Amino acid sequence: MVVIRLSRGGASKRPFFNVVVADSRRSRDGKFIERVGFYDPMAPQGHESLRIKMDRINHWQGRGAKLSDTVVRLVKKLGTQKTV
Repeated sequence: MVVIRLSRGGASKRPFFNVVVADSRRSRDGKFIERVGFYDPMAPQGHESLRIKMDRINHWQGRGAKLSDTVVRLVKKLGTQKTV
């Protein structure tokens, strides 16, 4: 099954996450199909901390991909940021 989830990067104590489309059998930070965004929880004030390509998310969901719980939360957060 294809899943849209986070892949961790960054240094120790300084996490950075890529939002990726991957096979659910692959490891968290392993090979992925496509990178569709990023999330930087440690971004300084005024810098972009979240970017997701919603057209690609919708494309993959139309093909049966499932979103992880964390990605669902981030997509909702992105939606509220756009409307404010």
